[in-house]
Amino acid sequence: MALPRSRRTRGGLLAVTAVLSLALTGCGGGDGGSGEGGEAATAPGPEAITEPIEIEFWHSMKEKNELAIKALVDDFKKVNSKITVKPVFKGEYDQMVVAYKQAVQQGTTPPLVQIYDIGSRFMYDSQQVVPMYKFIEKDKFDQNANIEPNIASYYTIKGKLWSMPFNSSAPLLYMNADAVRKAGLDPDNPPTTLDEIGEWAKKLTVNEGGTVKQYGFNAALYGWFVEQLMAQDNTEYCDNGNGRNGLATKVNFGTGAGPKFAAWLADLVKHGYATNTGRPTDQAQAAFKTGTVALHLESTSTLGGYTEAAKGKFELKTAPFPKPSAESGGGTIIGGASLWINSVGHTDAEKRAAWEFVKFANSPEEQAKWHAATGYVPVNPQSKSNDDPNFQVAVTQLRAQQPSPATAGCLLGVMPEARKAAEVGLEQAVPAGAGQDAKVAAEQAMQNAAATLQSPIQKYNANVGQ
Repeated sequence: MALPRSRRTRGGLLAVTAVLSLALTGCGGGDGGSGEGGEAATAPGPEAITEPIEIEFWHSMKEKNELAIKALVDDFKKVNSKITVKPVFKGEYDQMVVAYKQAVQQGTTPPLVQIYDIGSRFMYDSQQVVPMYKFIEKDKFDQNANIEPNIASYYTIKGKLWSMPFNSSAPLLYMNADAVRKAGLDPDNPPTTLDEIGEWAKKLTVNEGGTVKQYGFNAALYGWFVEQLMAQDNTEYCDNGNGRNGLATKVNFGTGAGPKFAAWLADLVKHGYATNTGRPTDQAQAAFKTGTVALHLESTSTLGGYTEAAKGKFELKTAPFPKPSAESGGGTIIGGASLWINSVGHTDAEKRAAWEFVKFANSPEEQAKWHAATGYVPVNPQSKSNDDPNFQVAVTQLRAQQPSPATAGCLLGVMPEARKAAEVGLEQAVPAGAGQDAKVAAEQAMQNAAATLQSPIQKYNANVGQ
């Protein structure tokens, strides 16, 4: 089972804004280190490696996924005898950002680092890295043939790829197919909009003697879902072309799909058709695994665990992530993380060694192995993916949509805080249980949440100085 994409926005993430100015100091150094970062960085060629070299690769994969990292490293060593990659687990995604920030200040960044999706703006602004497109151009690497366009778009800034997609996930609607059939519904003709899910949820709710035995719907109060629904509505999460035409100055989840989702979920919970398990995603997952919830929103990262949990209990089926309405003309956003090559303080040999590993990890064969071991979506379209129909729903969904600024996701320096703020808005708008009222009306709750980000955004942008 794959590690879920950035699940919680813990306190450590708040450090991103406060320390960005320090990251921009461009701490070089390190014995034998060289190179500028950002647009000024250069991509050395194969001739840079003249003798055996070892590089560190900082990652956030644990348990089965960490074993998959080690297998990837072993495979690489078999065909690249001069390069030794040393994988180093630096904690979960938020902890990685803190560790990286400290390394920037101390001039001790690793040649290669895995950073989660919503850390992309921070990495771009840090001026520490070699943009991935420079290696792509140097080696005439065929990006279109080797990277799924809808995955590449997230990590593309000003028309150029800045990091290599590595572990990518996608959102899905999960269904207890047995419960669906029992209610007289067809799991092979699933709901496609929030309103349709709401109608299904009413029919799927089982109430016995005043006690709900099965809720029709559940999803964690998770900010990622707000991002998904806005993209499905073809609406940009933040301004300035989702932060891709310039620094974003505000977020847009206070209107449109954000309040619509909050009000929709609030109504289902208030009338007893959905259960509110709060912000922790593990609680929402447990509700679905135990069969007490019939319909559920989650990512492909949970498919392996759900498949195991459903064995002998119920038939599991998936469907595309819902749209806010039938008129919505957008698509979904990927989750997960990508690989960044550091330049400042690193030799040409280190940078080239990091690229050789990145290129190897992207190969069809290795992406197929990585996918099989972790459940993440293969980022290379040439890779063979899981034949499980439930997984293929995600692949079909991903390839059916056209990349756009909305589906590329928001590039925002305080994106971790934005996700957390959206969750606070949902928490205020969705009542705790049946028969209860929300603390704040949905539209007001989401507008209030969006407003709390103005000061952090302004401080970040002032630190960046662009």
